[in-house]
Amino acid sequence: MEGSGDRRKDEKIHPTIYVIFVSLVLDLLGFTVILPLLPSLLDYYEKHDKDGLYHWLLGKCEGFQKFVGAPDEFNKVLFGGMIGSIFSFLQFLSSPVMGALSDIYGRKAILLLNMFGIATSYALWAVSHTFGLFVLSRVIGGLSKGNISLSTAIVTDVSSSKTRGKGMALIGVAFSVGFIIGPVIGAGFSAWAKHHQGAFFVIPALFALVLALIDIAFITIFYKESLDVNKRARSLGSGLSEVYDYIIPLSLLSFKPVQNLKEKDLGLLQRTGLIYFLYLFIYSGLEYSLTFMTHLRFNYTRMQQGRMYLFSGTVMALIQGGYVRRIHPGQEPSKAVMGLLLIIPSFVIMGLAPSPSVLYVGLILFSFASATVVPCLTTIVSSYGSTEQKGTVLGIFRSLGALARSLGPFVISIAYWSLGPTICYCVGSALLIIPYILLKKTEFNLFSLKTESLKE
Repeated sequence: MEGSGDRRKDEKIHPTIYVIFVSLVLDLLGFTVILPLLPSLLDYYEKHDKDGLYHWLLGKCEGFQKFVGAPDEFNKVLFGGMIGSIFSFLQFLSSPVMGALSDIYGRKAILLLNMFGIATSYALWAVSHTFGLFVLSRVIGGLSKGNISLSTAIVTDVSSSKTRGKGMALIGVAFSVGFIIGPVIGAGFSAWAKHHQGAFFVIPALFALVLALIDIAFITIFYKESLDVNKRARSLGSGLSEVYDYIIPLSLLSFKPVQNLKEKDLGLLQRTGLIYFLYLFIYSGLEYSLTFMTHLRFNYTRMQQGRMYLFSGTVMALIQGGYVRRIHPGQEPSKAVMGLLLIIPSFVIMGLAPSPSVLYVGLILFSFASATVVPCLTTIVSSYGSTEQKGTVLGIFRSLGALARSLGPFVISIAYWSLGPTICYCVGSALLIIPYILLKKTEFNLFSLKTESLKE
């Protein structure tokens, strides 16, 4: 009886993980309020930044615009994709560096450093009456977004092999809460601000700033350092030397830092990483342009954008809570294949949608795929390598995702700008067949590997 009591104790989630959960919810609520506002923000800078960066960039792209015959209204899509790519690329670069610093100086100090950077970016956003200041706020925000990867490291610090999955699932729930509620709050605040003096984005920005300051106070008071002093890296050079392998694309795709894997397992790991990268590259670009498409095609207001995010986020949360968590071990490859299959028609439907009702049909399929593909691929990848190597494998996997999200919005926005939404979405859907075929071909081998790891 005593042994069973000890086992139950070992399987309990560490209290620190709940602290990180609350911190992430606060962070993501602030981060997501901007999502439904981006098209309107660019409308604002087009009108109020006549002699600033916005119109300077507009002048630089006018020659190519005339060459390809792109309409003026698509310029906002191009600028939006550029902003999204800059933010994700800076996050891709900074996260490994912040991780290396936290290995030496501890998680709490570097986590708070990132949070101060995030708060600074929101303060700049609140006063960004020029496009240049707005871009600067996004640059600072991107460089400070290492708190997401640090949160994952903290979960690893305080978890056993039995509770790590539960801790990671709780981080997933924090993302779902943030992406359901944050955009609706942002849209609601901006709608309220229209009836008051001042720029519409000031209130959402101040709301995000207040949440960031609360988050700083919360972590300062309740988070106790999770990285044991005896386990910290001895020198910054050793930590930063590993960063190189996390930011060079060829090194990431080859999983170079992972050692002592069988040739077959390494081949499957590389194939899964390539599938993940290709999927997120196309998916993230089309996803990022969705608010611009609904803004231009259906004249969606900020509140309607918020409702769209609420609908999609709610469907995702229901699928994750009622379907994904019930997937039996070993079934992840087949469920990922199903999600990839459904994402293809979802973008076709949204790209061709003549009305909002048809758009929402595509959103249902989109939400199902969004809730299943990445969690299933992550679970598959977590089966590779020894216990000591799992952190390395998952770190590279996350870096591949960050790289895909940094490139996708910019490349897809150029395609949208040049070809228009219908062709862009249809071509993007057709390209998603590539990762689907790759995953379908390796499904049996991935299932076998997952089954073997469970037996071990």
